[in-house]
Amino acid sequence: MAMPGARNLITDVPGIRVGQAEDAGVRSGVTVILPDDFCVGAVAVAGGGPGTRETDLLGGGRLVGGAHAICLAGGSAFGLAAADGVMAGLKAAGRGFALVPRPGVPPTPIVPAAILYDLANGGDKDWGDTAPYAALGRRAYDTASETFRLGRAGAGTGARAGLAPGGTGSASIVASDGLTVGALAAVNSFGSVRVPASEAFWAWPYEIGGEFGGKRPDPSRSFDPEDWGAAKANPAPRENTTLACIATDADLTREEAERVAQMALAGMARAIRPVFAPTDGDVIFVLATARRPLVGARPLQVARIGELAASTLARSIARGVYEAEHQELGA
Repeated sequence: MAMPGARNLITDVPGIRVGQAEDAGVRSGVTVILPDDFCVGAVAVAGGGPGTRETDLLGGGRLVGGAHAICLAGGSAFGLAAADGVMAGLKAAGRGFALVPRPGVPPTPIVPAAILYDLANGGDKDWGDTAPYAALGRRAYDTASETFRLGRAGAGTGARAGLAPGGTGSASIVASDGLTVGALAAVNSFGSVRVPASEAFWAWPYEIGGEFGGKRPDPSRSFDPEDWGAAKANPAPRENTTLACIATDADLTREEAERVAQMALAGMARAIRPVFAPTDGDVIFVLATARRPLVGARPLQVARIGELAASTLARSIARGVYEAEHQELGA
């Protein structure tokens, strides 16, 4: 029977670490997903207002087809500079891509990135000529480990999930044969994560072990399909985004990783309503560390991984909001 890993975090995937950094005054932050080695990567962009960097490198027919790290950040377009800090850390470690290595010519770290909008959350954004994100990216890189905080942390520090506090969430699943899939999400959605007039998360059918409160909807109550519950009232471009990264130890090809990314989009749809709207910047990255060979028919194994990714991502989204709410209540 498939169960969460020991930490119930994306870092249950062997070879994956996560680093986070926040600026409490700015009310924003950065999350870095850092594999031990360069690995196959893919991306699926579903929102109508995305803000991304280097995602074209993960497309079909491209030279690189993978990544040294994935960077998620607040700050809207300012936050894309967080990847500069991650690149600086990777360069210092001698990691990067070089088509033809040459003495004195540093390899180039590949760090695809995506951002969410948290500029209007009340933090102090008067940072002068230099935005804090490159420095936050470097701090996040330097602190990468197998444990990290959920809720108001990293890229989810200043996020909102509809009318609820947003945050960073993560979850994992280990199949009976040892295959591991993990997910991480920074939730800043326009849509609501809860069933209208209920404490139950839309993701409740996928919950394992009460990881986000164990609330269930009233089976006797129906809801209006036009009732979006606690969604944001007045969305604006790029103000509403859920960013996510899926990791697995399977030896996926780039094309297979892209299919997993597309299947994982279903996890957002299971956890947020509405989602992929014109004002959303929803993005999912996939990293495959290739430590576990796929056994059997590859299309069926890819379908299996894609479904595990979708349900694990739905859990991650609910966990991020659940943890953020409890932190605010305890503040």
